[in-house]
Amino acid sequence: MPSLGVAILPIVFTLGILALQLFYYGDFTPHIPLALGLAFTGLLGVLRGQTWMDIRAGVFHVIHVSMPSLAVLIVVGMLIGVWIGAGTVPTLIYYGLTLLSPAVFLPAAMVLCSVVSVSLGTSWGTVGTIGLALMGIGAGFGIPPVWTAGAVVSGSFFGDKISPLSDTTNLAPAVTGTTVFDHIRNMLPTTVPAMLIALLIYAGAGYLLMQNGQTSFEDINLITTQLNQDFRLGLVPLLPALLVLVLAVTKKPPLPALFSGVLAGGAVAILYQGAGLHDVFALAQDGYEKTTGVEQIDSLLNSGGMQSMMWTISLMLIALGFGGALERTGCLESIINAIVARVKSFAAVQISAIGASFTTNMVAGDPYISIALPGRMFAPLYRGMGYSTLNLSRALEEGGTMMSPLIPWNAGGAFVISALGLGVLDGNLRDLMYIPLSFACWLSPLIGCIYALTGLFSPRASEDERGRWDAENHEVLDLGDTALGSATQETEAAETGAETVAEDVGSRQRPH
Repeated sequence: MPSLGVAILPIVFTLGILALQLFYYGDFTPHIPLALGLAFTGLLGVLRGQTWMDIRAGVFHVIHVSMPSLAVLIVVGMLIGVWIGAGTVPTLIYYGLTLLSPAVFLPAAMVLCSVVSVSLGTSWGTVGTIGLALMGIGAGFGIPPVWTAGAVVSGSFFGDKISPLSDTTNLAPAVTGTTVFDHIRNMLPTTVPAMLIALLIYAGAGYLLMQNGQTSFEDINLITTQLNQDFRLGLVPLLPALLVLVLAVTKKPPLPALFSGVLAGGAVAILYQGAGLHDVFALAQDGYEKTTGVEQIDSLLNSGGMQSMMWTISLMLIALGFGGALERTGCLESIINAIVARVKSFAAVQISAIGASFTTNMVAGDPYISIALPGRMFAPLYRGMGYSTLNLSRALEEGGTMMSPLIPWNAGGAFVISALGLGVLDGNLRDLMYIPLSFACWLSPLIGCIYALTGLFSPRASEDERGRWDAENHEVLDLGDTALGSATQETEAAETGAETVAEDVGSRQRPH
């Protein structure tokens, strides 16, 4: 295990190169800085006596575990292109502009994405389909894209956090030794207030934007007229979206459900829009391309296709490799161990778990590592203090799942930027303002920290949970009375055992 000073070297090096690329050169392409960080970490491991083959195995293991997410990216890229050609996305934009009021659009967008994401169990699928349509509606209303993106991200990742179909919602309790539905119930005290506060902010922002004259009804009429000319609208183009929702509600796996949407969209494009079979292949491969003369439509609908995701996929592969190298060389474990050794109160442990999950998310670029690694490291500490590991599983979701889309080089952030057509990749760094405007994502961990400091909604371990620790032979880190303090002395856990938490986390994951 490297010392703390050695462990942070590759992280400091990589963040320094990222800062140089982003702020000095103004170039948002984090691939090469992350690749250099991967090389630096590998070299550090070799100098400390590890073999390159061992480090490579760690790199490829993390990539292998995340392959379902890469598969979802490919299918979502195909889905976007085919659904635009089938008229599904244009129909959603048309009816959104016709039926919604600009004043209620932002809160309605967040709620709609929440419902769809809970149903699908995938934030990425929601962002790439319904989220894309909402970006078009927002553009028609004259709402700044960063506001729409913030509402879409807030709603979409709420569903990924709370849906029993989501991979991260299943991963967090698996790592910490709790049950899925207990985990979901324990997340409600932070999730519900964060969503309600975000809803109020979006409602106020929508009202102010309308009062300031941001909405141009001439633009709305121009967009709806052009959509009517270019596509056959109506209920038929909505059938692919309905099919995906039905498959999700009936608990079919997300990846086959999304691909069924691709096939259904292709059928609608051929039978209803008059496209040829080769046209559908082109939509799935390269996306939709057409010049209408209406800038809002062209900038939004000329997107999608499998190839549109390759920038994000290449970034994910490098970021995952960097995270795998950090994990295999022991750097991440050394940093988290240093944190664990210094925390003595429950509040400090809970806040440190949220921070460790977020930091791992930031340096490793992968939400799975940010849940799995801190979960394994912190769980014995919670048991030793007599607190339920439900507190830990909630902390992992807050620092891992919810913060993932707010880190641009993370898998979640890179996908959001690409799928929603934000101009960050073209050097428009102002579009990174979607990060602070994704209120629900950062309010949730903030509320979690407040609960940790006040002791609210911080359950102690029940007798049933203690029994599971014994039965499943979970490790308990006995800190002693001096570490626990008078508040926790009566619930001190004396049991010890061998750690068996989530030996193969990847085998339990479903597509993100």
